[in-house]
Amino acid sequence: MDSAASLMTQLGQAAPRLLCSLVHKFGRKGVKGKKEFESFIEEIKKQPCPAVGELFIFVDECHRTQSGRLHQTMKALLPGAVFIGFTGTPLLKDDKQTSYEVFGDYIHTYKFSEAVIDEVVLDLVYEARDIEQQLGSQEKIDAWFDAKTQGLNDWQKAALREQWGTMQKVLSSRSRMERVMEDIVFDFGVKPRLASKRGNAMLVASSIYEAVKYYDLFRQTIFKGKCAVITSYDPQAQDVTKEETGADTETEKQFLYNTYTKLLKNVDAKPGKSKTETYEDNAKSLFISQPANMRLLIVVDKLLTGFDAPSCTYLYIDKSMQDHGLFQAICRTNRLDGDDKPFGYIVDYKDLFQKLVNDKGTGALQVYTSELDHTAGGASPEVLMQERLKKGRERLEQALEAIGMLCAPVEPPAVQTDRELAHIHYFCGNVEIPDDLKAHEPQRVALYKGSAALVRAYANIADDLPHAGYTDGEISRIKQDVDRTVKLREIIRKASGETIDLKAYEADMRHLIDTYIEAKEPKKISAFDDMGLLEVIVQSGMADAIATLPKGIRGSKNAVAERKSARPTGAATKPARTPSRPRCCRSSAATRPRSSGFSSSSPPSGNTDARADPTR
Repeated sequence: MDSAASLMTQLGQAAPRLLCSLVHKFGRKGVKGKKEFESFIEEIKKQPCPAVGELFIFVDECHRTQSGRLHQTMKALLPGAVFIGFTGTPLLKDDKQTSYEVFGDYIHTYKFSEAVIDEVVLDLVYEARDIEQQLGSQEKIDAWFDAKTQGLNDWQKAALREQWGTMQKVLSSRSRMERVMEDIVFDFGVKPRLASKRGNAMLVASSIYEAVKYYDLFRQTIFKGKCAVITSYDPQAQDVTKEETGADTETEKQFLYNTYTKLLKNVDAKPGKSKTETYEDNAKSLFISQPANMRLLIVVDKLLTGFDAPSCTYLYIDKSMQDHGLFQAICRTNRLDGDDKPFGYIVDYKDLFQKLVNDKGTGALQVYTSELDHTAGGASPEVLMQERLKKGRERLEQALEAIGMLCAPVEPPAVQTDRELAHIHYFCGNVEIPDDLKAHEPQRVALYKGSAALVRAYANIADDLPHAGYTDGEISRIKQDVDRTVKLREIIRKASGETIDLKAYEADMRHLIDTYIEAKEPKKISAFDDMGLLEVIVQSGMADAIATLPKGIRGSKNAVAERKSARPTGAATKPARTPSRPRCCRSSAATRPRSSGFSSSSPPSGNTDARADPTR
């Protein structure tokens, strides 16, 4: 459907009876606030879509875009429809709206291990590689900090130091990225599938900035003209018009804009598409059909779900990932593509093994290959939703109470304009006296922590406050309390001088990281060789599999290396498309089908949908 209006028109006609649409067709421009949306839904319920006949709606990748307003709108417009969902990675977080709540019970599950046995997908081989980094010149870094922090108070100095520590952990130095690049180039020369040019690879970077930096490095090697970067970035002139450079280098935005501008210089946009979209379409097409001419795709989030490329043999991961995002990503390499591709290969430069497999059974691989069928017992979707909302309400009430108790000692002023001064006096004392400001620091710390807890608790159930038992008046009061608390926090931060524009220092700190942090050559630290992950677990057991890893990886959250392979749960039948990731399904309808998929007829319970997704 090319528009929401045409979709509604087609639904009101007897033919055709097979329609395809994006869920976004069920949105409406201009509906932003919660009250506006609620009025919009009520308006729809009074005049639903005049659909003809019985409707069965199949929702692909139903763990995405189905827990919010678009899904609610779709249900309101089509109250008599049966929804069947397909997914390989249902959302299972206890503190979030799960796929089970949204779609109901599973109709059927099809697990990774079953798909491997059926030769629908390949098992995965995991290899962890460690790249040690070390500071080359602590003295010069200290000198930079001494120069930059003159005139800053203790809080600002601590914030800048903390930012530096975070950037050291999160960002890769140029030296480390060069090591990763060299490591991948070496693999393309020695790994049979890559060396034969029948296979290619994807590299997952931690940010758009690092993805583009990687691209800049790879295009100076044998990959020039045979690699591409695909991200959500689209260069716009306004991105850099107000940017100021750091002392030693261009800012992140300037680097992205300049690199993309050069990249797209000779690209002619196809009708109806931007230069960036045309460039990405060409790169994906070459990657799938001509692996010898598109050896490497560098991505961040794009293409990690729903992208089917049988030629993709290796996935290099240089990004922290977890849960369904990690599970979806590692499945990019498991498509069948001839006898010379016995496995999909995962090379991990980050600490991801424990997020895939651990002795607690909470790793992404374990969760999505375990039995997810709730039909044999357990709580219903409605009960689970109420439990989540009950806990969410308790956390919100506790956070509101904590803020109330913290601010209770502040005497309410006779004049409203004095309210701000009263709070400043309580949380800061006399801001002109350093010792007085220091003495009131515990109150400020409590405010900062309490306000953060309140914002999180509110955000978790903001869209479900009526279902959590709050009246319209109570919801309005809570929103005012949250807004007031956030404003108070900013007032106190400014009054105490506990604010700092860290962005002004980031370009120079990136320069320090690139200049003074040195990286060693990657070394293999996992001992699984060419055994598939399923084979490792089945033959040696989970505990023994984990025990084969170095001690630093087994127990340390800061270890740099490890990772595994896995496959999601999937549809009852084998995938009709290119073999890929299996899926699972649910149903919360009055009658619960026992075929592949999740199914639900909207009217009886609000949670009528299903899930299944064997081909990702």
